[in-house]
Amino acid sequence: MKDKRPVNFKLLWRRTALIMYDIISIILASYLSILVRYEFHMDSIPHEFLRPITQFLPINIIMTIAIFWAFRMYHSLWAYAGETELQNLVIACVLSGVGNVILLQLFRIEENQPVPQSYYFLYVFFLIAFEFCSRFSYRFLRTLKHKSENKSNSTSVMIIGAGEAANIIIKEIIGSHFSTMVIKCIIDDDRGKWGRYIQGIKVVGGRDKIIECAELYDIDQIIIAIPSAPRSELKDILAVASKTSCKVRTLPGMYQLVNGEVNVSKLRDIEVEDLLGREPVQVDIGSIIGYVSGKTVLVTGGGGSIGSELCRQIAGHKPKRLIIFDIYENNAYDIQQELKISHPELDMVVLIGSVRNTNRVNWVFKTYHPDIVYHAAAHKHVPLMEVSPCESIKNNVFGTLKTARAAAENGTSIFVMISTDKAVNPTNIMGASKRICEMIIQTCDKLYKNTRFVAVRFGNVLGSNGSVIPLFRRQIAAGGPVTVTDPNIIRYFMTIPEAVSLVLQAGAYARGGEIFILDMGEPVRILDLAENLIRLSGYRVGEDIEIKFTGLRPGEKLYEEMLMKEEGMKETANRQIHIGRPIEFDEDKFKGDLDRLKVAAESESADIRDYVKVIVPTYKKPEEQAAEQEAAKEAAKEAAKSNQ
Repeated sequence: MKDKRPVNFKLLWRRTALIMYDIISIILASYLSILVRYEFHMDSIPHEFLRPITQFLPINIIMTIAIFWAFRMYHSLWAYAGETELQNLVIACVLSGVGNVILLQLFRIEENQPVPQSYYFLYVFFLIAFEFCSRFSYRFLRTLKHKSENKSNSTSVMIIGAGEAANIIIKEIIGSHFSTMVIKCIIDDDRGKWGRYIQGIKVVGGRDKIIECAELYDIDQIIIAIPSAPRSELKDILAVASKTSCKVRTLPGMYQLVNGEVNVSKLRDIEVEDLLGREPVQVDIGSIIGYVSGKTVLVTGGGGSIGSELCRQIAGHKPKRLIIFDIYENNAYDIQQELKISHPELDMVVLIGSVRNTNRVNWVFKTYHPDIVYHAAAHKHVPLMEVSPCESIKNNVFGTLKTARAAAENGTSIFVMISTDKAVNPTNIMGASKRICEMIIQTCDKLYKNTRFVAVRFGNVLGSNGSVIPLFRRQIAAGGPVTVTDPNIIRYFMTIPEAVSLVLQAGAYARGGEIFILDMGEPVRILDLAENLIRLSGYRVGEDIEIKFTGLRPGEKLYEEMLMKEEGMKETANRQIHIGRPIEFDEDKFKGDLDRLKVAAESESADIRDYVKVIVPTYKKPEEQAAEQEAAKEAAKEAAKSNQ
């Protein structure tokens, strides 16, 4: 069958032009070599030298063009030529010179003297020079044109780091036709690199020069090209960079450099994880694989931010079957499609349903008999639950109770309930509902001996649904203001993968009845996060983007606690996972209180908080919080008067 592809006349013209240029180059290189040998005196060139060169010239042209064709010198995109194309060019020219050495001997048989040896070296030199000019001049002119066109709208860039990653980034920015970046200087703490140049860009000093050079060179953007830097060092660099008005971007990590994936497209904006200043949590993967591998695992709320990450990590530990259970079909569908691509071998079942539906929950357990259950389904938005407290109780408390009973009655070995630091001395109905869930878990562990029931408690998760960070980013993108409830509010933070990894490992430690508490590191002031995000996005706090204080929302604390005073704390093999000592409570009374709470929630009782207060004495209702705040204000006034 004949090839019916249309002729590419533009490509044909380019190749023809290159071949014609190469023919002229071969002729010039041949005669220039002998001419230079005799210092440009034509009359001084012996006839016996010039004659074989002239006779050999047609064969030389055919031979050299054939060599160039073999080395794909008419096929490459020279606008993007790099080291490989340069190597091919040099090798092809050297081979042409070798051909001259061998074949010219045939054209001097009648002559007594050979062509001067300097001719061959000069021929190769001139041929390389002519070919280099033809192939790389376009790229050079293109770069000059690019710089000229973007001079008025260019972005001045500072690179932090003078290593291999920086070299690759600089090379791409300089060579890219589409980039409007102009690199002005490089920063590196290695004194041995100060004053030296990378591709013409000077290393001006260490991190102490960042602020000075940002102003001196009128820098718009700072790129941190140190993928191997630990989080603590990155935090220190960001602390300095945030004092400038520059936007800051960085590379994702060291593996990009190892895999050859370092390029401008991999640059990302600074994430809050970078500001936490600590290394990612490490877990014992072996212990996780040991109890998840080969088991049927059920994740309730499997489409949510925590639930979906649980599914991702479990899928990577070779479960016998993964069951994803969620009320929201869009989220369930998204994680299903993702896992189909990343783990095509996975036996996965995706079910839609609510943990509040007793019949549906029982059917799931009777049908699939999961060995391990991760119960992540819950209402968690504090302000919304303050407005709809009965829904929080019905979903969180009784959804947990129904799921726990179904697990125990159908042979589940381990049941892990996801709790929150808001369960400690709760000031909102969501936190109080989670504290009741913890009590349910402890009660079920004593009641059902064949199932180990545990809870895992942690704080705010970066990037989760409802997290403050995505809100800040949207507000910054919209031009502000960025809203913070209170200048003194602090929170514990952890990334979603970190939290889920620790949840999985806590399941390996489960003996029954424990409340595992994850070490979230040092608490972070929300105002500091907001200010750093604004600065590192290239804006000035208070000038470009305002911060507006809105006041604490209903049920919101200034700070969260990880433990109740009565609980104490016991360490595990992983220093970042601790066990709180269970608080004793009257289980018979608890069961009766639960029955009354259920009736109140289902009847939409306006007094639902009173029923919750009976079960969780440490819960502070809104009126109690208001009274405490009023008392604090009065005390502050009295103190101010006494100081006067």
